[in-house]
Amino acid sequence: MRKKLLFVVNVPWFFLSHRLPIAIAAKESGYEVHLATSAGRELEKIREKGIFVHEIHFTRSSSMPLAEIKILVSLYKLYKNLQPDIVHHVTIKPVLYGSFIAGITKVPHIINAISGLGFVFIAEGFIAKIRCLLVKAAYRHVFRKNNIIAIFQNPDDKEQFVNEGMLIESQTVLIRGSGVDVSKIRVVDEPSGIPTIVLVARMLWDKGIGEFVDAANLLKSRGVNAHFKLVGGIDKGNPKAIDKEQIDLWCKEGFVEWRGHSDSIEEVISGANIVCLPSYREGLPKVLIEAAACGRAVVTTDVPGCRYAIEPNVTGLLVPAYDVKSLAEAVASLISDDTLRRQMGMAGRLLAEEEFDIHKIIKLHLELYGESFI
Repeated sequence: MRKKLLFVVNVPWFFLSHRLPIAIAAKESGYEVHLATSAGRELEKIREKGIFVHEIHFTRSSSMPLAEIKILVSLYKLYKNLQPDIVHHVTIKPVLYGSFIAGITKVPHIINAISGLGFVFIAEGFIAKIRCLLVKAAYRHVFRKNNIIAIFQNPDDKEQFVNEGMLIESQTVLIRGSGVDVSKIRVVDEPSGIPTIVLVARMLWDKGIGEFVDAANLLKSRGVNAHFKLVGGIDKGNPKAIDKEQIDLWCKEGFVEWRGHSDSIEEVISGANIVCLPSYREGLPKVLIEAAACGRAVVTTDVPGCRYAIEPNVTGLLVPAYDVKSLAEAVASLISDDTLRRQMGMAGRLLAEEEFDIHKIIKLHLELYGESFI
């Protein structure tokens, strides 16, 4: 009988972009692969890959207790009926809720992917601090069993969890991101003419969108001739979402251009000279991995996740978070130095081949699944 591997991810697009190659490789290795996730247009594409899909109506916030209870009940029924051998939870709510239910239903092996600590850990204010304390307490509770392994994408998040007693060192594994298929990404020459700086992310304040716009305005006021582009959709379910009216205002004032969501990130990055991500905190941002694979220099922030996605001063530049002036100066330095920028791009490609290739990431996951049965 084939062993059952169940992925639990709150939204299907994230599974499609960050976990599908791993799921397909697991299926090809003999696992019966299942996915529990919310409804979405991506489900049919996932089913076409031979993955069994179970719809769970995950909410993006915790403001409705009845809705949260329904999620727990749905997960309980699924785990009880399916009886998976391994569950692989991804993102905070599946990790917390799924681990709790997996404990009740006695799932033998639990793998929790901590894909960054998110706005809960960086939000400010009294209520936010109380929420953070509650989340940490929940992590301590669900991680207390010895059949749980946590995958971290950067050492900062791992150390925080261990140091604050949310888990122990032996429960942790470090896997550097979700990978890209480097063999399918071709490095092309930078576009000629006026330089283009692109920020690819969901339109959230904590991605540093505001700082990027302010840096663009500052550089344009100094006479720097460059195109500054935002690429990404509006995530209405996220409390840090930027509304369309604000983005339209920035575009109208001429600070930036906004393309919206794109399914062709490689094309977007290859059409730029510099990739910028001034985020406040990440797990390990896939866009920076994609930028490296495409041979583009990066400017990002010296925060957990982002700094682990580059080799500072080799494949890109690090700046302090929230610091518009430093961000503008770093971007300007790469705009003005074609040789340095291209050297960083070539070094980024080597980094992607050595550290971020999807085949390496898949191998590490399959080894982890196999070790669950040792």
